[in-house]
Amino acid sequence: MAENHIKTKRKVFIGIMNTLMILSALFTCALVLFLAGYVLIQGLPNITWELLSTSPSYLSGRIGILPDILNTVYLILASLVIVIPLGAGAAVYLTEYAQNKRLVSAIEYAAETLSGIPSIIYGLVGMLFFCQFLNLQTSLLAGALTLVIMNLPTILRTTQESLKTVPQSYREGAFGLGAGKWRVIRTVVLPGCIDGIVTGCILSIGRILGESAALLFTAGFAHAMNGFWDGLGSAGASLTVALYVYAKEQGEFGTAFAIAAILMILTLFLNLLAAFVGRLFQKRRSL
Repeated sequence: MAENHIKTKRKVFIGIMNTLMILSALFTCALVLFLAGYVLIQGLPNITWELLSTSPSYLSGRIGILPDILNTVYLILASLVIVIPLGAGAAVYLTEYAQNKRLVSAIEYAAETLSGIPSIIYGLVGMLFFCQFLNLQTSLLAGALTLVIMNLPTILRTTQESLKTVPQSYREGAFGLGAGKWRVIRTVVLPGCIDGIVTGCILSIGRILGESAALLFTAGFAHAMNGFWDGLGSAGASLTVALYVYAKEQGEFGTAFAIAAILMILTLFLNLLAAFVGRLFQKRRSL
């Protein structure tokens, strides 16, 4: 009797927990679908070719986000050019060269701490250090350097984990053939973990697209359209900053929802691209 009672209680408990987990999953999916659907329904009708291909003109009342799109592209390019060599190089050193395990643990802990700091603090530090101390003023370059610090932990950790997935036998086999340390890393280790590096880059692009607080302090919110080099030295608004300006400062909620829909579509595309790249490299590795 006691055993039957215990089994009955266990079945009831398992049934309750399964029901709660299903309800939690359904609620989460419904919330995500509601938010995405609401933004797309409000934003897609406001996306026009004129909005995407023109600059704003306050005299004629025209609204255009082409400068904001270009500023976002400039920020992404400038950030990735700096953060990829730094993050990948640091990961290679910590995984393949560093002998002091305490130093490696300390750096990994620092990277994890950096990834948890609120972006508004990055913006404050970037404004004080890059804009004022280094005299870069409010510019896209200062914003890009701030984004480098923000995304460095992502590149570092994803590359590290990818390097650890390469079997040690590959390294030993290359060493047995007489290859040097750097040649083994360059020809054996890095090609075997390129999927992790690419995934980290895609995730970093997604974070750059969604960042606004740090850029408000460092890059500014000008809607001027410049070339790449001139743009890096001048203030400019990214798409997220432009969304804030149009919604909060100018009350153009239609334009704000249009930018939100564009950002949501780009984020969805980047997530799908990361998944596709990961599967592609896994298939190549299995062949």
